[in-house]
Amino acid sequence: MKQRRLGRSGLEVSALGLGCMGMSHAYFPRPDRAAMVTLLRDAVDRGINFFDTAEVYGPYTNEELLGEALAPVRNRVLIATKFGFKVDTMPDVDSRPERIRAVCEASLKRLRIDTIDLFYQHRPDPNVPIEDVAGTVQDLIRQGKVRFFGLSESGPEAIRRAHAVQPVAALQSEYSLWTRDLEAKVLPLLEELGIGLVPFSPLGRGYLTGQLDASQSLDAADFRATLPRFTAEARAANVALVELLGRIAKRHEATPAQVALAWLLAKQPWIVPIPGTTKLHRLEENIAATELDLGAADLAEIETAAAAITVQGGRYPEKWQKLVSR
Repeated sequence: MKQRRLGRSGLEVSALGLGCMGMSHAYFPRPDRAAMVTLLRDAVDRGINFFDTAEVYGPYTNEELLGEALAPVRNRVLIATKFGFKVDTMPDVDSRPERIRAVCEASLKRLRIDTIDLFYQHRPDPNVPIEDVAGTVQDLIRQGKVRFFGLSESGPEAIRRAHAVQPVAALQSEYSLWTRDLEAKVLPLLEELGIGLVPFSPLGRGYLTGQLDASQSLDAADFRATLPRFTAEARAANVALVELLGRIAKRHEATPAQVALAWLLAKQPWIVPIPGTTKLHRLEENIAATELDLGAADLAEIETAAAAITVQGGRYPEKWQKLVSR
């Protein structure tokens, strides 16, 4: 597996990480825990060393899963987790310094580690100055409990202010062929400040793989069933994106998912997508995307065609959308 540096932080990770949320949260049906322990270890064996979780995934059970699965290979992996949500009343947020410190201690125990490699603020908290958040994580870094500081779904002003207190190693935000709103202001700022980007949902929560068309129903408990972009009407309207990826994929004897990931990897050398999966064959499919080189003609075709497609449906319902700062 190729390695990439997340900006100028010095944090070097596999070119593709693994988003672990779906192993115990948000998507249905839920997979077998023992199978997920095996899958996590299979990912390490195949060169992935960057794993993403959070206390609210489960809640708590996702960190416990990673703790069990990765303890035997701790010296080979980098684990990112997050603070900032009120677990019992999501999507309410809480990034008070005392809460950050408490989450850190609890996450360390669940993950069975001494140091969190990358500690993200999960969502901006309008009630806590970002300087206080950055300063608290800085203290945890000085204490050896955290290595690097990250933000998630933060806008340019907050990123700049946080970085002035404690250097931000990475921003995690949704970024894919159908979610590109950070390109205008956020990506240039990340390049300026030397901050890496970790795109979550790089496959559009599964839609860009071409495996989820308008005819398929979603379990009522599936998080996607609450998202405007996943109504049957929106999925039917957005099929042009999947068809675009399919055309490029056919040319390379690849899959739409591989093209979607290769497109992101071609954007910048400091971008590290973290697609999630619960299946070994999908994990291997995603890993193969790191070897897919899209030429200039491919990339130009994608940009031209995508510019003519208006994505239908919002990313989140209103109560969640208010937490996304651009």
